[in-house]
Amino acid sequence: MTASRAAAIHHVTAISGPAARNRRFYEGVLGLRLVKKTVNFDDPGTYHLYYGDELGRPGSILTFFPWDHVAPGRVGIGETSRTAFRVPRASIGWWAHRLLEAGAPHDTPAVRFGETVLAFKDPDGLALALVGVDGAEGEPGWASASVPAEHAIRGFHGVTLLLADGAATGAVLTDVFGQKEVAREGALIRYEAGGGGYGRFVDLHVAGGFLAGRSGGGSVHHIAFRAADDAAQAEMARKLVADHRLAVTEQKDRNYFRSVYFREPGGVLFEIATDAPGFTVDEPAETLGQALKLPPLLEGLRSRIEERLPPLD
Repeated sequence: MTASRAAAIHHVTAISGPAARNRRFYEGVLGLRLVKKTVNFDDPGTYHLYYGDELGRPGSILTFFPWDHVAPGRVGIGETSRTAFRVPRASIGWWAHRLLEAGAPHDTPAVRFGETVLAFKDPDGLALALVGVDGAEGEPGWASASVPAEHAIRGFHGVTLLLADGAATGAVLTDVFGQKEVAREGALIRYEAGGGGYGRFVDLHVAGGFLAGRSGGGSVHHIAFRAADDAAQAEMARKLVADHRLAVTEQKDRNYFRSVYFREPGGVLFEIATDAPGFTVDEPAETLGQALKLPPLLEGLRSRIEERLPPLD
């Protein structure tokens, strides 16, 4: 990783209930594009659904492991407490009306770090937000069947982590990921990857007295940060082990990126994912997300896997 390239968010992976309901909300209500329909490589009887902008650019990708009968999770210490998307500032009113029409639980818009934030929840209770960003209207937006391009989501704004103590986590964000602390507001400490664009903020909500989080429906499984290539990823992994005494997994090939994983000091599962090769490696941009894509290791089991997977419509 060069000195000029701090690690912004690559993707966020969460757990949901029924896959068809999940798709209706993220495609139908939020207007994201389903850019990849595949399976959980560690549990091939379960979908792994990727939503993002028109190409699934790093920093736009929200992914889900959907299980029909998943037990609900609980937000608590050591978990991601909110995932926020970017929209044009002038679109916040439009989105408030849309969420009301869709019956999505949402709060009154509030101001945080000088930005208008519209907090809401998906059908599984996953805590989300839309943040009005000046200048986002000049960025290209994915025009879906339900959300016009002018109001479309422009990738992630950032994530909020709920922690008992933020110091060691902040050290990883700055020393390993190259981010900088840029603001404090109440119990929140904001770090920024800089450079503009998608997914550059991580807010640490430092709070005592909360219960530990519990994984389940409506909870975030992990947060992935960007590495330009394998060498940048390897250097970040080296620093985690040598300078922060954290255990890092071996590299895993996820077909669309290559990943290593670790638990940051506050307990949140982090991933470092390479930008390449991207989602067009096994299907053209025009038809992203339409066919079930399997890694070569599972292709021989396709018929059995397809029989087990629930319908998405």
